[in-house]
Amino acid sequence: MSPDLARFAHLALLLVAVGGFLFVEFRRDAGSTSRGILAWGLIFVGLIAAAGLWDDIRRDVMPRQEVLDGGRIEVPLGSDGHFHLTAEINGAPVRFVVDTGASSLALSLRDAGRAGIDADRLAFAGQAQTANGIVPTATVRLESVRIGEIEDHGVTAMVIGGEIDRSLMGMDYLRRFARVGFEGDRLVLER
Repeated sequence: MSPDLARFAHLALLLVAVGGFLFVEFRRDAGSTSRGILAWGLIFVGLIAAAGLWDDIRRDVMPRQEVLDGGRIEVPLGSDGHFHLTAEINGAPVRFVVDTGASSLALSLRDAGRAGIDADRLAFAGQAQTANGIVPTATVRLESVRIGEIEDHGVTAMVIGGEIDRSLMGMDYLRRFARVGFEGDRLVLER
């Protein structure tokens, strides 16, 4: 059975359950016992149908990034108008804002610490212009950057000093992908 046909079957089952429930509840001729049994049966059928559609419902209500076969990553547009991508940096999950206006992969101090980088041992010799002004930066080499099955080693990045609360995935890293594009409200990265 094709996925579309399965979704249609679950949706039809859900509609029958809800419609049947409403029919039984508003029908005055049926006995109260048979109405109760039928109502509970329809609730049960409705729950089964909803469970079958749960992945679609969750994807529509709370979209998440998807790593698909063949090195394709789809990142949904966040409610704040940005694309948020989670990658493992040195084995630690870090949530990035994908920023095509940023040149580098840039880690906040907090995310750098989670990735095992000791900020006290860094030389903040560089500077970067951000929306909040000029901030000090330190260049680091990351052991690994992993998104799903895609893994890169020895990636150069910056650690941003100061009060920056989010890490940025800039063009230096995005150029590693063969394709960076948009499909509707999704960012698509392909290797």
